[in-house]
Amino acid sequence: MSDRAAVPADDAVLAPPPRSPGRELLSALLHDKLAVIGLVIVVVLTVLAFLAPVIAPQDPYDLAQIDFMDSRLPPGSASLAGGTFWLGTDDQGRDLFSAILYGLRTSIEVGITSAVIALVIGASIGLASAYVGGRTDALLMRLVDIQLSFPAILIALILLAILGQGVDKIIIALVVTQWAYYARTVRGSALVERRRAYVDAARCQALPRRRIMFGHILPNCLPPLIVVVTMRVAYAIMLEATLSFLGIGLPVTEPSLGLLISNGYTYLLSGVYWISIFPGIALVLLIVGINLVGDCLRDLLNPRLRR
Repeated sequence: MSDRAAVPADDAVLAPPPRSPGRELLSALLHDKLAVIGLVIVVVLTVLAFLAPVIAPQDPYDLAQIDFMDSRLPPGSASLAGGTFWLGTDDQGRDLFSAILYGLRTSIEVGITSAVIALVIGASIGLASAYVGGRTDALLMRLVDIQLSFPAILIALILLAILGQGVDKIIIALVVTQWAYYARTVRGSALVERRRAYVDAARCQALPRRRIMFGHILPNCLPPLIVVVTMRVAYAIMLEATLSFLGIGLPVTEPSLGLLISNGYTYLLSGVYWISIFPGIALVLLIVGINLVGDCLRDLLNPRLRR
């Protein structure tokens, strides 16, 4: 009996430790072909964007490096200085490849920054609404309902008309248009978690309310929140490009894919397609890549949607 009892003990010692939820999620993500494609696209574009000052052949917003005589050159044309414009130039003589890299950098920075700020504000409001309940919950959720009843682009247009142009202004506009989505998501998950036994145990220990909300309830609300963050980053990038295309987002002195598309829009019917097409392709690839990863995360983190 002693020899037989020793075998399970040895097996238990030799058994591999359980993997963390993060590793399991990453492993499942890497087994989804579409998610891997999206992840590769996002990583490659992000690396290229943040290495733009190093790998870009030209700073497209340094007037000393721009020659107006190089304007509207087709892809593969040689510059007067001896270089090659692989993606052509725009109507101001800027190298499109360099401009796209700088524009991607701005789009990613604006999208991530606005999403993080909106996440902090929205998650705090959603947690407070679900935990406190009563009139506080009713008041905060009515504010969320009012916010979500208006189109995001309309709110952004009004805010930018008041605040003016600039990276900081457009981040404020994006935060105002997005915080309600995070608040609604966190509140829905927190209402379920608030009834769990571990919350009652934390209350019995007389833990501070802030610690219960942010240390116990919020970590269990992360799965749906991760999906929402991924989707809202893509939406923020798209909204920034839309506002810049309309001429009220970023000023002309700031790199923006929306401005590049807008600059080439008037030349599409005259055969100068590359000024709008190539920045548009870069924008579409970035948004599609983020959405592919977000769709996979949604399927993995929501048991009802698992295949």
